[in-house]
Amino acid sequence: MKKLTTREKLILTGLFLSKFDERGLKVLGFGGFSEAFNTLAFSLKASPASLKNYRDEFDPFFPNPRKGWHKRPIRQYCKTLMDEFGDMSIDEFAALIKTEISVSGELALVEERVDTSESSTFAKRLVTGQAAEKYFEKVYSTITPFQECELVNTTSLGCGFDYRMLTRKGPFLAVEVKGMTAANGGIQLTSKEHKAAELFEDRFFLFVVRNFAEKPFHTMFQNPLRSQLEFERRETVTVQVSWSTSIGR
Repeated sequence: MKKLTTREKLILTGLFLSKFDERGLKVLGFGGFSEAFNTLAFSLKASPASLKNYRDEFDPFFPNPRKGWHKRPIRQYCKTLMDEFGDMSIDEFAALIKTEISVSGELALVEERVDTSESSTFAKRLVTGQAAEKYFEKVYSTITPFQECELVNTTSLGCGFDYRMLTRKGPFLAVEVKGMTAANGGIQLTSKEHKAAELFEDRFFLFVVRNFAEKPFHTMFQNPLRSQLEFERRETVTVQVSWSTSIGR
């Protein structure tokens, strides 16, 4: 399949949500349309309103409780994608959406099948990772003290923070991004993130994107270990299962 543009990904996601409605939300792991619009659109660095409009574009063609844009003809580029993908089953279509929206691509499906824990659902992974990070990338240039910084993504480096913000003068700033579905709730720092916060002190920022379920907003904490936040140390013991065999001569 050809590489899809961001607009095509939004159109196909809107088609999926229109055709499969509540079933589609459940398959992707979302509790409602607002959460889906916010999470999926921010993951693509797009507007939630744009995704909603694409869903409404297709609503007149499917048996759901919405009328959608029934007073005008469907736009040709939307019809083209509906003709090409509209007959896919819900499982096939969901796999396509997950592959195209996740930065991991096809590996997103592998991760989902390997890790069957409740916290590994597609929606939760996007909120706590990709959607929150893309939100930060979209707004950081409007936030003091990042307005004149160069952003370097360090999420794949395992260094205890997600972004290195290069300043014109002085050492870089470290930013760790967290996402929350609700407006209030708990977040966790890994041992490595906690150590990075200790090391960088005032140069470390915890950026929390909250309320993907309704309307996302952010709260930022500089030197979070010395802020109003109270972190409680927790140690978790896990049972790790391994499989062994013998290789003969």
